Amino acid sequence: MTIFNFTRRVAIAASAALMIAGPGYAGGHQVVESIHFLIPGGAGGGWDGTARGTGEALTGAGLVGSASYENMSGGGGGKAIGYLIENADSLHGTLMVNSTPIVIRSLTGVFPHNFRDLTLVSGTIGDYAALVVNADSNLSSMSDLISAYDADPSGTAIGGGSVPGGMDHLVAAMVMEAAGKDALNVKYIPYDAGGKAMAALLSGEIKALSTGFSEAVAMAQAGEVKILGVTSDARVDAFADAPTMKEQGIDTNFVNWRGFFAAPGLPDDKLAAYQDAIDKMYATPEWEAVRARNGWVNIHNPGDKFQTFLEGQEKVIGDLMKKLGFL
Repeated sequence: MTIFNFTRRVAIAASAALMIAGPGYAGGHQVVESIHFLIPGGAGGGWDGTARGTGEALTGAGLVGSASYENMSGGGGGKAIGYLIENADSLHGTLMVNSTPIVIRSLTGVFPHNFRDLTLVSGTIGDYAALVVNADSNLSSMSDLISAYDADPSGTAIGGGSVPGGMDHLVAAMVMEAAGKDALNVKYIPYDAGGKAMAALLSGEIKALSTGFSEAVAMAQAGEVKILGVTSDARVDAFADAPTMKEQGIDTNFVNWRGFFAAPGLPDDKLAAYQDAIDKMYATPEWEAVRARNGWVNIHNPGDKFQTFLEGQEKVIGDLMKKLGFL
């Protein structure tokens, strides 16, 4: 299989979506009174960090008056999507955060809806992926992890905060395949959101954790994990000590987008206001502080551009999942 070709195609698609923010925001103008952020997973995951970080920047810059947050786990994110659709008329003040898994899980039928059933507001950021181990682990590099896998494949489980065939699983499969291993033989253990996956890593239930780089950075700075490798082309300033997969001989590049959706039937003026607030956010120091802290890449795809980007990713990921036997 040529997984590395897939990762290059995804990286190219993500890079093509990168847009430089517009003119500097002058400040002092509130665009939206309040936003309620709906988070489809538990605390501590990438969705949670993206929603709260975005809310922090929007309110701190004065673009949004106030922000509130609601974690709604279940069904691999399907519970929150269903809730948004079923209660559309009463949720015009709500934005749901999501990411690549909304494409993956609709392809696999984890839930019956897909991004076309929602109002597409804007893609906002990208987050590289990483493999990490417990800070006390005797594994210190990808070479160590591969050696442990070769010695005991079934005892070298990799966990993640997504379902089998989900984003964390696919990243682990990409990395191991690029390292010359059969991705189908990798033992993957799923958990509901990053917090539970991290607990499994600390307890020794799994050898390594596949997660977003921003989450890995937070855990590494807290002294909880060691980052074995990042799926970026070059080291990321947010945590320059973390080596890339490529510098360790594993030709893998991947960036996971994150963005925001609203209920179907959202009035045009509401949609325009949300998009305006997000557009202006990129030029604020508040956003740059959040972005840099998390090691995110700015990927700004509002409206129709978001739709085009998602349709392209749906095709590329669908092809990979068929190769791996997930579809």
